[in-house]
Amino acid sequence: MPQTDTQIDPASVHAIARAFVAARRDGHALPDYPGAIPADLATAYRVQDAALALATGEVVGWKVGRINPAIDGIDRLSGPIFADTVFDATDGDLPMPIFADGFGAAEAEFLIRIGTAPDPAQTSYTMDEARALIDAVHVGIEIASSPFPGINTHGPTVTISDFGNNNGLVIGDAIPDWRDTDLNQWPITLDINGTRIGAATAATMLDGPIGAARFLFEHMAARGIALKPGQWISSGAVTGVHPVAVGDSVTATFDGRYTVGCTINAR
Repeated sequence: MPQTDTQIDPASVHAIARAFVAARRDGHALPDYPGAIPADLATAYRVQDAALALATGEVVGWKVGRINPAIDGIDRLSGPIFADTVFDATDGDLPMPIFADGFGAAEAEFLIRIGTAPDPAQTSYTMDEARALIDAVHVGIEIASSPFPGINTHGPTVTISDFGNNNGLVIGDAIPDWRDTDLNQWPITLDINGTRIGAATAATMLDGPIGAARFLFEHMAARGIALKPGQWISSGAVTGVHPVAVGDSVTATFDGRYTVGCTINAR
């Protein structure tokens, strides 16, 4: 892990974790960050680990986000995805909750499903090795939301400390030929209330969705957290992090062929 992890004492780490877990459980906002902002990534993950120990939900995946600019050579971050926030978009336009008085955003993302659990002792992966552990890639939307409205303006340590700012996944169609196509070149768009808000390709997001999986496999081995078959990896916002409000309708389109949508409501 980068830097030292002694910037915040253990009692303060647990106090921050308790505040975020309680706010997420009860659905109330945190107008201010609940303590001293973690000074480094290692301390931020200490808060996240403490919050995971307090949370009661089942972790069914991990979101990967970008750190820009990188910190000590680390250009991505991670946070848990809980079972009660994951929904299948094939059932129709889904209501997806945000913290109405906190932060809320929608992100068009490739969603990767782990087919084979990584070896916990393996700490480095090639792209081919990472790809071999994946059994499906879907189109989807990540809902980023936090009780703390300033989560995206205070740097990656704040994002990490509140579960990586994740509050759900909308899982769209599987891409049947994902192994035989260059996903990094697919045009992807995101519309809010019928207006085009973002457009890009995954070629702009570091080394793309498979690279995000490779990062996660290495990162979790370093943290001593075992990944499981069937868990999801939300691989990073392609068109950007787009703020949303209660009542907004969100639609993401991938390669002009796959569409996935949701409607934002209050948690």
